[in-house]
Amino acid sequence: MNYDAVIVGSGPNGLAASILLQQHGLSVLIIEGKNKIGGGLRTEELTLPGYLHDVCSAIHPLAAASPFFETLPLEGYGLEYIYPEIAAAHPFDDGTAAILKHSLPQTAKLLRIDDTAYTRLIQPLVDSWQHLAPELLAPFHIPKHTVNMARFGWDGLKPATILARNFKTEKAKSLLAGMAAHSIQPLSNMATSAVAMVLMANAHLKGWPMPKGGSVKIAEALAGYFKALGGAIETGTYITSLDQLPPAKALLFDVTPRQLLKIAGHKFSSIYKWQLERYKYGAGVFKIDWALADVIPFKAIEAREAGTVHLGNTMQEIAAGEQMIWNGQHPEKPFVLLAQQSIFDKTRAPEGKHTGWAYCHVPAGSEKDMTDIIEQQVERFAPGFRERILAKHTFNTHQIEEYNPNYIGGDINGGLMDITQLFTRPVLRRSPYTTSAKGIYICSSATPPGGGVHGMCGYHAAKKALKEVFGIRTLTS
Repeated sequence: MNYDAVIVGSGPNGLAASILLQQHGLSVLIIEGKNKIGGGLRTEELTLPGYLHDVCSAIHPLAAASPFFETLPLEGYGLEYIYPEIAAAHPFDDGTAAILKHSLPQTAKLLRIDDTAYTRLIQPLVDSWQHLAPELLAPFHIPKHTVNMARFGWDGLKPATILARNFKTEKAKSLLAGMAAHSIQPLSNMATSAVAMVLMANAHLKGWPMPKGGSVKIAEALAGYFKALGGAIETGTYITSLDQLPPAKALLFDVTPRQLLKIAGHKFSSIYKWQLERYKYGAGVFKIDWALADVIPFKAIEAREAGTVHLGNTMQEIAAGEQMIWNGQHPEKPFVLLAQQSIFDKTRAPEGKHTGWAYCHVPAGSEKDMTDIIEQQVERFAPGFRERILAKHTFNTHQIEEYNPNYIGGDINGGLMDITQLFTRPVLRRSPYTTSAKGIYICSSATPPGGGVHGMCGYHAAKKALKEVFGIRTLTS
């Protein structure tokens, strides 16, 4: 059968691209290599029967705030978000914690003498997010809202270590550091502040939600809506060559440059191939899931009530650990991102039991087993944690890449998101989504705006294909 467009990969970007194309009356086929759709949006019983673990992504502030996902009727396809009042907690050795609440004034007030500094930094971004989101979650362009973008850029382009000088207390500095560490690079790198500011602002806008029933519910809702529009999905077919694909006018690949080169490299110009070959991947992650007999007994009460917990103590400790990873080393006290979905979502574990989800950053391709180190870090802030472990499941960087080939070397962002690739993913080109071959596009997180569950990479790639291949202009083309 012939299709107007074929999408390779059913992650959030592949699904977003397919929906936009199908919405414009085209016939679209998604081909997924795994037997289940979703890419990073998968939920499975990794430890024991009845314990549902998010295999990759778990908490989704950008999914809830995505300018494209917001337009889709996903609630009608089984998607229900749960919003913890405390989006994130950052405990310290003394048993206290800095917390990021849904309320900006309450968050600022708890930072005490940094109340004004926090409000001055984040409130303008919250106030202008409706206008800024389409600008920030897009390829490089001349912004329409220049004043708001300039205000954000002034602080966002700074290294987090520099922006932290706005604050006087260790609590405020460390809270910022934990947010910036989501960038998976040294906090002394430019633009790490932008990641922190966007995450903080979204906590005060829609919060940091988790899907009831697991992250797979986002993928299932997107796929359900896509099929309701008439789209088709084929699973269990791993694409390694263009010869495997049915005839189509447009091909969109939700893969990173390394896979794209293997599949379609012979179609590309030598210059474009050379650029793709120079694409940089970032650090990896070591992930662990636990089946637990009870909740994690954090010393800080606030941490027991948070959907996400950042374990790293001071900013100095977090910055030192992230720099070590950049240098190819493994810190003994790594920054650990932990989620405790079962506190809020009773579907995740048998009655009275719980799950834990966590990862730390490691050098790309690391084979080191970080299980004991991560558990020591949790135990540090939650004495008695290990006694509650019933079973565990781990992924090192190779296993993560085997599970999802887009995670090269364990890089869950689909490529390094430092200043050199923030605006030029995957190559320096007028449109980052077009390749040198007519009708072939890349729509993965290796394109702007990069990693995260928001679908905007796929959305922008599909817009480009609509215009160039089918002569269809969207409202913002």
